[in-house]
Amino acid sequence: MYAANVMIVDDSTLVIKKLENLMKELGHNVVATAKSGKEAVSLYFDLLPDIVTMDITMPGEFDGIEATKRIISSFPNAKILVVTSHGQEGKVREAIKAGAVGYIVKPFKEDKIKFYLDRIQAEI
Repeated sequence: MYAANVMIVDDSTLVIKKLENLMKELGHNVVATAKSGKEAVSLYFDLLPDIVTMDITMPGEFDGIEATKRIISSFPNAKILVVTSHGQEGKVREAIKAGAVGYIVKPFKEDKIKFYLDRIQAEI
């Protein structure tokens, strides 16, 4: 597998650091981090990362589901993996309907993130 350019979107600095370290361990490049849906959309349009990890609940104008919808509406092939503390079935369905390629509930296991990244890379 090649080194993917990854953008991490989460309002928790701790989660961002944990995901950054994991991405580096797995040989990927973290090209940006964002703490809100609005910031994520703006950065995505500027950087066009290969993969995005997206939290759902964040401060600001819109959440991760709305950010996913906005990114997918302009870039239908965007690869967005939702990594969030929301485990309710309704939120899972909403995220997938918005265009997410997968859904992981926090606290996440590193092997689950690796599984999805490998699957996403196989599709790229």
